[in-house]
Parts: sequence; C-alpha cells; structure tokens
Amino acid sequence: MAKTGKNGGQGGSAGQTALGDTAWRVYVLRCADDSLYTGIARDLQRRLRQHNGELVGGPKYTRGRRPVTLAWSVVVDSHSDALQQEIAIKRLSRRAKLALISR
Repeated sequence: MAKTGKNGGQGGSAGQTALGDTAWRVYVLRCADDSLYTGIARDLQRRLRQHNGELVGGPKYTRGRRPVTLAWSVVVDSHSDALQQEIAIKRLSRRAKLALISR
C-alpha cells in the first residue's frame, strides 16, 4: 500500500501510480458543515468534481454539504483492499478519523 497522506500529497497525476496505471484510492472528504465523508475511487479528481456538483454522479450525502475538500487519501493495491479500508475508516469514531487525516 502506497500512502499519499494528507490532501493526496504525492506528486504526479491523481490516481496514477509510479507505473502510470490507474490505482484504487480510499479518501476522506471534509464537507462544508465540517462532517467527514469516506469513499473509494480510481479517478479521484473526477470523483471530487462529482462530489462538488461539477459533474453528474455525486452521492446524495455531499449534495447538501458543498463545497467538499479532500482531507486525506491513500493508494491501495486492489478494489477489494479499497473496500475493506473504506469500511474500516467508516467504523472509526470522528476523533479517530480526525487523527487519521491530520497525519
């Protein structure tokens, strides 16, 4: 697992690994109401645009909580790993999620 850290801090195109192929990412967004949203995506920039209403396809949760900003993301090895990590993060308390995104 290649961690990108706060705000997707790794250089290069979003969603790209060192080999240039699209990778799965787990991400946490901070919404305008200060709530946190966790999800997975292959194209994180496109997904962020969906969350903010610039493209069709964003979830209902973030529709009324715009704008949203990327607080944290990590590259994972597979879709399965992404789903497992997403579930694990969603089970965390708010305090634990805030600790995760502050690293």
